[in-house]
Amino acid sequence: MSKLWGGRFRKETDALAHAFNASLAFDRRLYRQDIRGSIAHARMLGRVGIITPAEAEAIIRGLEAVLEDFEAGRVVPAPEDEDIHTLVERLLVEKIGPVGKKLHTARSRNDQVALDTRMYLKDEIGEIAGLLGDVCRALLDLAETHVETLMPGYTHLQRAQPVTLAHHLLAYFEMFLRDIDRLRDCYRRTDVLPLGAGALAGTPFPIDRAAVAAELGFAAVAENSIDAVSDRDFVIEFCAAAALIMMHLSRLGEEIVLWSSREFGFIELDDAFSTGSSIMPQKKNPDPAELIRGKAGRVFGHLTALLTVMKGLPLAYNKDMQEDKEALFDTVDTVKACLAVLAPMLRTMRVRADRMRRAARKGFMNATDLADYLVRKGVPFRDAHAAAGRAVLYALEQNRGLEELTLEELRQVSPHIEGDVYEAIALEKIVAARRVYGGPAPEAVRAALARARARLENLFERGGRK
Repeated sequence: MSKLWGGRFRKETDALAHAFNASLAFDRRLYRQDIRGSIAHARMLGRVGIITPAEAEAIIRGLEAVLEDFEAGRVVPAPEDEDIHTLVERLLVEKIGPVGKKLHTARSRNDQVALDTRMYLKDEIGEIAGLLGDVCRALLDLAETHVETLMPGYTHLQRAQPVTLAHHLLAYFEMFLRDIDRLRDCYRRTDVLPLGAGALAGTPFPIDRAAVAAELGFAAVAENSIDAVSDRDFVIEFCAAAALIMMHLSRLGEEIVLWSSREFGFIELDDAFSTGSSIMPQKKNPDPAELIRGKAGRVFGHLTALLTVMKGLPLAYNKDMQEDKEALFDTVDTVKACLAVLAPMLRTMRVRADRMRRAARKGFMNATDLADYLVRKGVPFRDAHAAAGRAVLYALEQNRGLEELTLEELRQVSPHIEGDVYEAIALEKIVAARRVYGGPAPEAVRAALARARARLENLFERGGRK
């Protein structure tokens, strides 16, 4: 089969140039979208009279047969097939003869590839949102069993104030819920039909773009034919959303790595989600969490690559834009792989609540509450802060905690300290007192968990898996 565009040329394409130009090796995964889009296009061509109804029906039957061949693994590309569009059209013509060549009437590969990519990304956004939902549910399930498990809260990776594990996990829930909402927003701008834009200037044929959009499930039709074929904002926007997802996953992965170390000992990963060492028999490595952390870099790189590709392109389509596929596909695959392994890893890991509680009792995390206690006694906060700091310094010298100092020792830093100070700086009381909306008190966290489940399910009810 000669090339789709070969009529203007006297010479065959150099083999090296052909291989360099071809995209079939990676855009073959778009075969379902390409065939679905072609079926809708053929049906519209027959309906408006650009081709006969019989020709349209023959093309549709042929495309359905081609799809069956793809699904059954019977398709063997030929050397001349440049891309998925060329391959599908060649297979169609082989099945139904010359009438198959009429399929490309009133369209270009420029608007065709934009259509395929948008359809693909719509499907994948739904899948990724669903996987994020699974991770969110795993976090909520784990949080519900640890509403009263004390642990250190950190700033600068230094023990700062006591919180609960449930409260800490809900922070990640908030991140991932934003990610789902961000994907839904990205979906809305992806959900625009570019087909009908042609190469860049539309078509003189009386096509019905609205009918094609309705058949393919698009909410809108592209307003400008030049923008329709030259726009890759939706790909870049998705990759930006994916980069944020991976950043959040990497932060959680880092904490899993830290917490599973003997230095922390807060959790133990299930054997099914750990690996060993080829030389050190004692090792139990959190490799999935480390890989999640590491794979964030490749997604960040794809986003930067796409921005770099697009930043200098004049309108409309340029061959540079073919570079969007590999970056997009690998971003999708990477994010899905990370999310798929994370949910069961969270569900099977063992939480060492005793280690968390012991860690929470060290590090003077009740120092702020000693200052707050003095404020309630009428001491200005800056003076109270200084007094609490002196108490910490003294306790450090004595190798004791604040709660282990005698009343007489505490009164040396402030005469306003009385016997009720010990209740005020007890860790359980400290956490329980933080009942503010969004705070770590068990009472507040239980309410937050109920809201979180409702918000998550409402997000999916409003948008399906999107």
